[in-house]
Amino acid sequence: ELRFDGRVVVVTGAGAGLGRAYALLFASRGASVVVNDLGGSRSGDGKSTKAADAVVDEIIKLGGKATPDYNSVLEGQKIIKTALDKYGKVDVVVNNAGILRDRSFARISNDDWDLVHNVHLKGSFITSQAAWPIFRKQNYGKIIVTSSNSGLYGNFGQANYSAAKMGVVGLCNTMAIEGRNHNICCNVIVPTAASRLTEDILPPELFKELKPELIAPVVVWLCHASCEENGAVIESAAGWAAKYGLVRGPGSTLRYKVTDTVTPEDVRKKWNEVTNLQNTAQLSSIQEATGTLMEHLDKMRQETPSSKEQEVISHEVTFKDCIMYALAIGASVQNPSDLKYLYENDENFSAFPTMAIIPGQMAISTSSIMENAIPERTIDPTQILHGEQYLEIFQPMPTEGRLDNVCKIVDVLDKGSNAVILVGVDTYDVNGQRICYGQMSIVVVGAGGFGGKRVTDKSIDIVDLPKREPDASEQQQTCHDQAALYRLTGDLNPLHIDKNFATLGGFSQPILHGLCSLGFSARHILKKFGNNDPSNFKAIKCRFSKPVLPGESLRTDMWTSDGSSRVHFRTVAVESGNVIISGAYVDLQKCEYHPSISVKVDKLSSDSVFETMSDKIKNSPELIKKVNGVFAYNITENGAIVKTWTCDLKKGEIYEGNPKEGVKIDTTVTIGNKDLIDMALGKLNPQVAFQQGKLKLKGNIMLIQKLRGLMTSSSKY
Repeated sequence: ELRFDGRVVVVTGAGAGLGRAYALLFASRGASVVVNDLGGSRSGDGKSTKAADAVVDEIIKLGGKATPDYNSVLEGQKIIKTALDKYGKVDVVVNNAGILRDRSFARISNDDWDLVHNVHLKGSFITSQAAWPIFRKQNYGKIIVTSSNSGLYGNFGQANYSAAKMGVVGLCNTMAIEGRNHNICCNVIVPTAASRLTEDILPPELFKELKPELIAPVVVWLCHASCEENGAVIESAAGWAAKYGLVRGPGSTLRYKVTDTVTPEDVRKKWNEVTNLQNTAQLSSIQEATGTLMEHLDKMRQETPSSKEQEVISHEVTFKDCIMYALAIGASVQNPSDLKYLYENDENFSAFPTMAIIPGQMAISTSSIMENAIPERTIDPTQILHGEQYLEIFQPMPTEGRLDNVCKIVDVLDKGSNAVILVGVDTYDVNGQRICYGQMSIVVVGAGGFGGKRVTDKSIDIVDLPKREPDASEQQQTCHDQAALYRLTGDLNPLHIDKNFATLGGFSQPILHGLCSLGFSARHILKKFGNNDPSNFKAIKCRFSKPVLPGESLRTDMWTSDGSSRVHFRTVAVESGNVIISGAYVDLQKCEYHPSISVKVDKLSSDSVFETMSDKIKNSPELIKKVNGVFAYNITENGAIVKTWTCDLKKGEIYEGNPKEGVKIDTTVTIGNKDLIDMALGKLNPQVAFQQGKLKLKGNIMLIQKLRGLMTSSSKY
């Protein structure tokens, strides 16, 4: 048990509420308590000995030791003298006395201001100062000052009270520093309790739960000799407690070098970064604050921006932006599963995942982050090309709201005649949730030769394609207005619409945005392998190899990966045969379908198994509800898949070929043609087939058991 035997504790404002609860608990733990209370009203009027006497009597009846004191805290010396005269010492001072004079800011009088500050702030100062030399002499002391949420956050009608309560926090901070070497600890309590000060402020149902007795143990612990806490701000209410910390955001330098001036326009430009509270640091002293300031000065003395220089640019998203983006990358109402990207009232309305690139791209284009990225080079906007793109999704892209994009130069490479700038962008929503990370490789033609490094380990690399024929391909024609349409997503680079500007960039006519082509391919992949489910999309990486013209057809060639949910792809401009996107891949949360058909045949003996199943569900429709699953059967001959069947036992459809668009596979079954016949006839046990590798299952394996008896009456499968 934490005891206070031999300790003398002074509690101001101890005639009721929190002060009374403190005094009673200290006394029950062996302390001799000075119960101070002026006996005035809540507003500070009047004076009486009854309040203090009642608490002292209560303590004595319980077997404790206490003495009353009726002085004002503005005469704190007299309160401390009472302790010395009665007990010969003082070890703890709890500054709890308080009054209220609530008025709106415009109506506060000087008296209202002075009275509240005198009791809360000046009273804490005088009483603590009176005990200070005693604490120093005995090399021990504990001080509590009382703040309030009104002080920490402000509250309407309490400007005087709020200012005083925040003032005691500053008072405590300095007392904690000056008392540290003398074993004097000072802490702030921020209580919310049922008391005469809060009885007509808090809702009745909350008031009755905020018992002072639930806060008193926190104060008593802070005052115990074994508690080393010093300079802390502790909030407590209703049996809960927490420590506050003062944090500072990473901030922003408003100039690049110490010889630069700072203008209001510079501040406006960096304001989002100045006010960004991502990656905050907790500071515990003025020395720490000064030290970080010196680091920023040292950075500015380097005269060029650090590679860690970053900017925060906000971007607003609306549902119309989401729809425009989907249309710009080829989504269509003719594809029913695309409606979720095109209709804001669809129950699954979503932004297509690669739209998450747009806010970061817009942030980079409007920021000044690249202005000084290449030493001794001025960047010509007509010579900028989008080299590579990476995107990783952490949270679904919101369809409405503000997104904050933290842009940062990751690295700068000298490729000889050209330069490459790697820019990273972290995108956050208004709640601080990290939505995605993007890395853009920007090629600046003719800006190389500055003596920089050629390679980096900070780039997210492209990956070579598998050396086999694609597992799947999808082709889609763009329209002649595709670039004009895609511009409406925010990428207003005139290279994609202005023939004169395109000529300056070395092109005979405006070219299609690389990110537009990427969006087409991402759609093809998500549709083919991800059930067109945006939550299934995890990441994408690509290199933009060659330009493509609006109106050309895009073919996405796709390869699955064994043992992973990565889909490799390339994008080909069909008319020219040029590979326009290379070294690319999409990482899915789950690859829904793994096609690997290498041989096709017209007729197999096992076809009769599926014909039998089809007849059975027509004659016994109750089997559909019993199974309620979708199965993809890959039928093999000599190890190669030669035919695929889909058994949709949710809709009651069995058909040859891959699942229809929008149909999600529950279980994939791979089995040989003859083995399936033997299994249907009961000649091959499914468990034995599985153990021997003749039967391969993927997905919901247990669901396959529901097919028992569906193929033939004698089936064991």
